[in-house]
Amino acid sequence: MSGHACGSLRHACAALAVLASIGAGTAAAQQISPAETLLFETEHLARVRVPATLVYAFRKESNVEPGFKDEVRLELAKVNGKLNATLHFLTGVHKQDIPALEEAHGNPVLLGFLEHDIAEMKRLTGGSTAYFRKRIRMALAEGAQVSLQPITYQGKTVQAQAVRIQPYLNDPMHARFEKYLRKTYTFILSEQVPGSLYQLHSSLGKPETVRTGTQPADAPVIDETLTLISVTPKQP
Repeated sequence: MSGHACGSLRHACAALAVLASIGAGTAAAQQISPAETLLFETEHLARVRVPATLVYAFRKESNVEPGFKDEVRLELAKVNGKLNATLHFLTGVHKQDIPALEEAHGNPVLLGFLEHDIAEMKRLTGGSTAYFRKRIRMALAEGAQVSLQPITYQGKTVQAQAVRIQPYLNDPMHARFEKYLRKTYTFILSEQVPGSLYQLHSSLGKPETVRTGTQPADAPVIDETLTLISVTPKQP
């Protein structure tokens, strides 16, 4: 990823180990993919009128452990001419600490979601956070599918773009994480939605696939969705 990309979302770049993590060659020598551009080189917050609070609904469904519902809040304010972002990612026992950004450009909700997901993968499998970050980074750089997708936001149908990746599908080291081989991530973004991020989703099957017999009864199901539900004050 280019220096400009890291400048626009420096904290996310560091957390996802985007520099020198791909193996052969260097990130700087590679062309930035459309998925990377959408997620890391776009000024997601440019159209938000501040001060503002963006609220996202979080839902987890699972047959591995109890699911739950919660929320994520992103508070935006101008301080000394810079856009400050404070992210409250989940609450109570599920709360994840994310450092505040003193000069935000990209939407830090993306960072919070990925870091939460990576921490959960580490907890469930015993794998390393560096490994999971690298697989996500490589999938975005080399194997992401980007498509147009209409969404309904506050009663209106607007155009969006969906980025889909399966980081572990073609990993030669996947044997240790065989049950998570087909885990899919979907990121839905739209310029017509405040903060640009409409929905973030990670899926390893759904409960109904087990009930209907389309997936083995002992197959792990972990489905997490984060969806923008409100912005205050209301954006024009």
